[in-house]
Amino acid sequence: MPAKFMSPQCIASARTLLRSITLFVSAATLSAVALAQAPAAPAAVPPMNGIAHIAIRVKDIAASVAFYHKLGFDQAFANMAKDGTTVTQAFIKINDRQYIELYPVTARDSQVGFLHLCFEGADLNAIHDYYVSEGLTPIAVRTAGAGNLLFTMKGPMQVDSPQNIEYTQYMPGSKHTLEFGKLNGPDRVGDKMTVVVLAMQNPTEATEFYVDKLGFSASKTNPALLDLPGNSGEAVEIISSSILGPRSSIVLSSPNLDRSAAQLTRQQVEFKRASASATGPGERTMRVEMLSVTDPDGNIIRIQAAK
Repeated sequence: MPAKFMSPQCIASARTLLRSITLFVSAATLSAVALAQAPAAPAAVPPMNGIAHIAIRVKDIAASVAFYHKLGFDQAFANMAKDGTTVTQAFIKINDRQYIELYPVTARDSQVGFLHLCFEGADLNAIHDYYVSEGLTPIAVRTAGAGNLLFTMKGPMQVDSPQNIEYTQYMPGSKHTLEFGKLNGPDRVGDKMTVVVLAMQNPTEATEFYVDKLGFSASKTNPALLDLPGNSGEAVEIISSSILGPRSSIVLSSPNLDRSAAQLTRQQVEFKRASASATGPGERTMRVEMLSVTDPDGNIIRIQAAK
C-alpha cells in the first residue's frame, strides 16, 4: 500500500503536543528536585540547653540584691538608667548559664512578682523556625542588649496577661559569656535552677500548649512536671494562678542540703525544712527533702537535694 503522509497541519499539531509533553515533564522534574532539596520541617522541637533565667519585678532592687547575696548569689552586672545611678535591671548569677533578673517597680508597672521565663537554645534559629512551622508567631531572632541572640512570643494566659516566653542563645563576647567561671562560690545554697513554676488561668490549656506546641513532655520522674526538650533535666510546673498569684516560684538543686541550711542559718535567713513523697518510675515512692525560703517580695525559693 502506498505510504500515507501527514499533512503540514497534522505535523504542526504533533510538534505542539510534543512540546507540551516535554514542558510538563520538565516542570514535574523541577518540582520533584525542588521538593527533594527543600529543607524538611523538623519532626520535633530542637533541643534546649535548659532554663536561662526568670525575671521578677521587685519593690527594692538593692534589698533584693542583698537578700540573694545572703543565699550565695551575687550580681554579675546591671543595666543603668540615663542618670547613671538608677538600676533598671540587675542580673543575679546562679551559675554560668542561669540568672535571676530583677526589675524595679515603676509608676506604670507596680505589680511585684513573676515577669517572664527564658529558655536557652543551642540553635535559636532552628527553634524559631520550628515554632513557625507549628503555626506560632514568635518575633524574629535578634541580638539583644547583652549581646546574645533572642526571640520572644506570647504564651497562655497567666494572672492577668499572656505569658511572655523568651528564648536566648549565648554568644561569644556577650555580657553573660564574659562571666563564665566567675561568682560560682561555695556558699551558694543551690547551684542549678531545675524547675520554674508557672501560674496559669487555665492549667489544662496551658499544659496542652506546652506539650503540643512547645514540644515539652511529661516528666518520667515527677508527673507534676513538664520536661524541656533535650536532656537538660530541667522542667516547668504549671499550676492554677489562684494558688500562686503573681508570685514566682523556683526550685534550686543543692549538692548538700545540710550545708545549704547552714548557710541560711549563718546569714539569718528564715527557712522551713520539709519533706514530701513523690511517685517515681515503676510506682516507686521517692522521698524529697527540701528547704523553703521566701524573698522580700513573697517569691518562693525551694531548695532540694541534687538527684
